Amino acid sequence: MAYSLFRGKKKQDIYTIAFYNLENLFDTRNDPHKLDDDFTPKGFKKWTPKRYRRKIKKLSKTIARLGMRTSKHPPVLVGLAELENKVVIREMLGTKALREIGYKYVHYDSPDERGIDTALLYHPGHFEVISSENIHLDVNNPDGRPDATRDILYVYGKLHGEPQHIFVNHWPSRRDGATETAYKRIKAVKTIHQKMGMIEEGDKDPNYFIMGDFNDGPFDESIRTLLSNADLFNPMEKLIGEERGSANYKQRWSLFDQIILSNTFFNKGSLHHSFAHANIFDDHLLKEWHGRYKGNPFRTYVGRKYLGGHSDHFPVYIQLRFRKPKG
Repeated sequence: MAYSLFRGKKKQDIYTIAFYNLENLFDTRNDPHKLDDDFTPKGFKKWTPKRYRRKIKKLSKTIARLGMRTSKHPPVLVGLAELENKVVIREMLGTKALREIGYKYVHYDSPDERGIDTALLYHPGHFEVISSENIHLDVNNPDGRPDATRDILYVYGKLHGEPQHIFVNHWPSRRDGATETAYKRIKAVKTIHQKMGMIEEGDKDPNYFIMGDFNDGPFDESIRTLLSNADLFNPMEKLIGEERGSANYKQRWSLFDQIILSNTFFNKGSLHHSFAHANIFDDHLLKEWHGRYKGNPFRTYVGRKYLGGHSDHFPVYIQLRFRKPKG
């Protein structure tokens, strides 16, 4: 069941902010500076132009539909993870589903050895970018070697004229064990807190959206630490359950994909935007329809086996009610 503080509001007043892990959205060209050989026509995955175009089309249709059951507007902000470069963003935005929306984007190349980055799509009719930067996440592996992981994308802008600070994340994975790698995700928290401290030197009550694939759930140490040292709220806590999440591994649901916001969005007296709703977009079309994994996200690949699905993650989103300022 979705978590909602506002019911029965007009769709016209509701705006969607989303996050989507795209599951290895690579182009088909080999980049000699990245470990992308698997995602080429002759590579391990046999990643052909036809398969690439099919995935682009599916992802674009999904993005266009996010939040549309309860809003008349396509998403105004969409954080993305696991995309290779600007080329795949542009080709996705050029599809029929997204072309007329007119999204623009913010993207930086990250030091991730596989070449996967984060990005932010924004609707220029609703959001104005003022500044942006990629914040380096300085972590080492247990043997002391630097971990070439994703940077944190920071964007400062105005949503309907109201200042917003946005962090798009894809924190270090659990590949070597959840406990063994937890310190890396704690370092990500400290990095965000440090940037928030700098912001708050000049802004008493800033509005924050901290979104991403955190590789930790709402009740793990890193997310708890993020919330405990800042004035933040995580609406995703109400969404996770034994039979629901944004990803499923070995028949167990997780909710690593989250959107956290500042408590300022509950101060109705001073804000034009207020929190209304949070949900996982686990639409039937994004699921496996048959077999052992029925109900799980419909993946593009399992190992080297091509399935032709969207992603191994469901998108998540929150919705805000916008109250136009008087005068």
